[in-house]
Amino acid sequence: MKITYSVTGMHCEGCVKKIESQIQPHVEQIRVTLNPPRAVITTRSVLSLDHLNKELSKIGEYRFSEKTESLDEPNTEIKSWFKTYQPLFVIVLMITLVSVQSWPDREACMFNFMAGFFIVFGSFKLFDLAGFRSAFSTYDLLAQKWSSYGLVYPFLELLLGFAFLFKYQLNYALWSSIVLMGFGSLGVINALRQNKQIRCACLGTSLNLPMSTITLIEDLVMVIMSIMMLLK
Repeated sequence: MKITYSVTGMHCEGCVKKIESQIQPHVEQIRVTLNPPRAVITTRSVLSLDHLNKELSKIGEYRFSEKTESLDEPNTEIKSWFKTYQPLFVIVLMITLVSVQSWPDREACMFNFMAGFFIVFGSFKLFDLAGFRSAFSTYDLLAQKWSSYGLVYPFLELLLGFAFLFKYQLNYALWSSIVLMGFGSLGVINALRQNKQIRCACLGTSLNLPMSTITLIEDLVMVIMSIMMLLK
């Protein structure tokens, strides 16, 4: 008997391994994936959902929910991709709409967008600093060496956001944005190159977004916009 469950509470590949190790003794086979967050269990006898979740509660705030439909069909995969990133798209759209209120002053629009981006993304990370630090350290190169960097990073984004908002020390802010986002993109590229299935921490742990090229695009767009403003 093969049953598919959706899984909540996972942040990285470490969570995947913990769940597999905890459930494996009770089933014939288990395969857990981070993106999409699900567990495919093969067993000879029926195991109650309560029993499985009781085992999961021993290792963390993980939980199985009712079995999901197969995500192998192309149309379902596309719908799942849009549903996964829909909150991110909405947030970026709202920042964009607020930014264009300065039109036709393109320079002001770009600074407003950069201010909104850093303030909003930095603020989301503050809701769960410890969780953000844990997720961030799975792919950021500096956070892997110095875990406390994950506690500092949201405040760096907020400082940049307010600097762009109030047009304060713009040259320093633009160079800092290039360094911060450029260096951050290196860790994302490394994770994508290794095909790691980990959680993107761009909006902290408030949203369960998987690491993908979307994360890289976010970083590179901010680098490009900073370079453009410096050249102007």
